[in-house]
Amino acid sequence: MSTATAPAERSATNAIRTALGIGGVIAVIVGILILVWPAKTAAVVAAIIAIYAVVGGLIYAGLGIFSKAMGGWARIGHVVLGVVFIVAGVLAFMNLGATTVWLAVFLGVLVGIMWIIEGIVALTTLGDAASKGFSIFFAIISILAGIVLLFSPVLGAAALWVLMGIALIVLGIVQVVRAFTFGKSAA
Repeated sequence: MSTATAPAERSATNAIRTALGIGGVIAVIVGILILVWPAKTAAVVAAIIAIYAVVGGLIYAGLGIFSKAMGGWARIGHVVLGVVFIVAGVLAFMNLGATTVWLAVFLGVLVGIMWIIEGIVALTTLGDAASKGFSIFFAIISILAGIVLLFSPVLGAAALWVLMGIALIVLGIVQVVRAFTFGKSAA
């Protein structure tokens, strides 16, 4: 290795270590917040989505109003879409609690449907499965978990939220450890 590339490699390694460390610490903090204040943290996520809707709406409306490259119908469509986004974002802010519950129901139902479909797909691919018993077991668990989520989407979403908090803490700690060990073997 030449002496000119050594500082560049050290700099890149330090940048990666810093990114891993910061990402890990943020993951741990968010995981702790989810476990300590699950409802408040979910409300913050709903607020972030509402902010995104308002900002996205302003961008779409701005494109429709100020773009000279688009045709008339495209401009009208962008303005209408922008207004819809802005109205949705404002309505979400007006009752953040209801928005949070609605988001939990939506995600619970969505995950429930996905798990049911995943179980059905596992059953339809039994001919290609290396372990038919494991595939059948997986399919049954997936379908049952999906049905449970459909009948209790808020409770299911709450359980998934807590599991996500735990996962963020564990993965964040692993990420911080990686930050301290990254590049050590190369040195």
